[in-house]
Amino acid sequence: MTADPAGRTGRTGRSGAWYGYLFVTPSLLGVAAFLLLPVLIVLGLSFFDWKLLSDPMFAGLENYRRLADDGAAWHSVWVTVLYVLLCVPLQTVLAMILALLLNQRVRGMRYYRALFVVPWMATPIVMGLTWNWIFDPRGGALNGALSLIGVTGPDWLSDPAWALPAVALVNVWQHTGYNMLFFLAGLQGIPSELHDAAATDGATPVQRFFRVTLPLLNPTMFFVTVTNLIGAFQIFDTIFVMTDGGPSGSTDVINFRIYNTAFKDFDFGYASTLSMLLFVIILVVTLAQVRFFGKRTTYDLS
Repeated sequence: MTADPAGRTGRTGRSGAWYGYLFVTPSLLGVAAFLLLPVLIVLGLSFFDWKLLSDPMFAGLENYRRLADDGAAWHSVWVTVLYVLLCVPLQTVLAMILALLLNQRVRGMRYYRALFVVPWMATPIVMGLTWNWIFDPRGGALNGALSLIGVTGPDWLSDPAWALPAVALVNVWQHTGYNMLFFLAGLQGIPSELHDAAATDGATPVQRFFRVTLPLLNPTMFFVTVTNLIGAFQIFDTIFVMTDGGPSGSTDVINFRIYNTAFKDFDFGYASTLSMLLFVIILVVTLAQVRFFGKRTTYDLS
């Protein structure tokens, strides 16, 4: 397009840009009010000593010095990392396998897809109570099933060695079907001509998966892993219902420690410091994922 000598085209372009900003403004205001502002408030509170019932007193970096020497807090970070490692890889792999199986032209397949998403719609309280019964060492369904094959099941939620894997299993069960939907959408967005061309060149199904399907699923993989990791690092409700941070602190994740520090110890200043620690961890992990997938992701298949 040739620019108008009077500059009308430039003015029209600038006017169109302002219209765009106008439509985006409500979303930006929401992000500022419900994301940026709370982060800034928590950051500010982390520099205060505030016991809720007393007036806040400026403490400078005292809360951060306390954090550096707080072995219990770093134990919670380690437990959270273990939970993430137990949960995210397993549910991601299972979600992709389910998507591959359900990406077939089989009668009634849409009902199977819906069935796998049902656990995700369950409320955490109901889900936790149900799984508490399943994991019950005396009358629970899981140990009852194991006893049929001659295996004595452990005391799942009271054994420090099994409590965290049990909670991770519950969240894998709940979120795998939801993640499967994204992988299924990604699979259906891959042109069939690419698979046909690879098959014509003699590629086996396994080779087609690793050389065609998997690379083209990178945008989906990026979204799923980022959201899964953020959600896993913020795990709280399942822990609260099923184990209350026990036994012996084996499920005392960082979010649960933040809750106890704020609402049981009424130490909102230090709880804010722990929250900033969690924020920084999630930010660093997310930026690492952005950098990893940035050079490996193709969005345009045309």
